[in-house]
Amino acid sequence: MKLYYSPGACSLAPHILLREAGLSFDLERVDLRTKKTAAGEDFLRINPKGYVPALALDNGSVLTEVAVISQYLADQAPAAHLLPASGMARYRALEWLNFIATEIHKGFGPLWNPAMPEEAKNLARARLGERLAFVNVALQGAPYLPGPAFSAPDAYLYVMLNWCGLQKIDLVSWPALADYHARLAARPSVQAALQAEGLER
Repeated sequence: MKLYYSPGACSLAPHILLREAGLSFDLERVDLRTKKTAAGEDFLRINPKGYVPALALDNGSVLTEVAVISQYLADQAPAAHLLPASGMARYRALEWLNFIATEIHKGFGPLWNPAMPEEAKNLARARLGERLAFVNVALQGAPYLPGPAFSAPDAYLYVMLNWCGLQKIDLVSWPALADYHARLAARPSVQAALQAEGLER
């Protein structure tokens, strides 16, 4: 497998999961401005959507979207327990993956847009704050999102919480979330992924 990534982008989530799962993979950096890979390929030929992550599989097909790639990786390494195998526990984990994708990840869109007025950005921050407050409550007394052990939604949320610091959203308002973020940052898989992407803290 090959993961196409951009440092610190949402592709960091599947990068972390690849390391948690102990799967064999290659990394290739993508310049999202020029749409060129580090090897000089036209990234739009790999993923016509033009953004990361893209996971090239050994059979030549390509998967995109963090939530889908996360499920695929979890199913390739069931012993890593990145998602429950079946039943309501799996649906709860998928519920979190989709909440993060649609309510948090998508909510950052206006904040990355340099043409967006500051008033609109403040509204986006307020809406994200409501979502983060909800997650903060869910994490009170719980070490991880869907259950007692680290899983795919945790990797995704970790990256979103990294973005908070870049977009003037202070986690101090949500102590359980701030503590959770710090604990995830200390995981060996997270540290290895950050180092590989040149993002050592």
